[in-house]
Amino acid sequence: METMLLIGISLIALGMLLFILEAFVPSAGIISLLAVGSTTAGIIFLFRYDLMWGWIGLLGSLVLAPISFFGALNILPNTPIGRALFGPSGEEIAEQDQVVRDLARRAREGLQGAEGVALTDMRPSGLVQIGDKRLDAIAIGGIVDRGSRVRVVRAEGLTIEVRCMRDDASA
Repeated sequence: METMLLIGISLIALGMLLFILEAFVPSAGIISLLAVGSTTAGIIFLFRYDLMWGWIGLLGSLVLAPISFFGALNILPNTPIGRALFGPSGEEIAEQDQVVRDLARRAREGLQGAEGVALTDMRPSGLVQIGDKRLDAIAIGGIVDRGSRVRVVRAEGLTIEVRCMRDDASA
């Protein structure tokens, strides 16, 4: 008669594992049906063994099945399968954006003292070419004509300030 108890408990445990598996494997509900069937069979075995064990199995299953399923759903985004389904988390996206912003800021700050050419008339803002990069810049000390040589005097954040090279020579 102890085998009925062991079979009942085993079938309920199998049902709980199948509920957890359903959260990770898309099966169109087939795994859920197997979980319900296994849990139901386990409860029937427990009722046939003893009325008290049957009620314990029934109430335990009613509590454990949702906890198992929703607990697995809570863990899912942190698994490789979950990351493939949902993509990176908001924190990971924010971290990547911050890295990109930091790299861009460092690259702009590295322009200090670099020389280039004004691609547009700068009254006071316009385009400059420094090396192989076209950048928005602000002219300091007056209007800079197109084609004039410029030098970066300050690069901070997104702002690049340039001065015409002929102004530097006269100063």
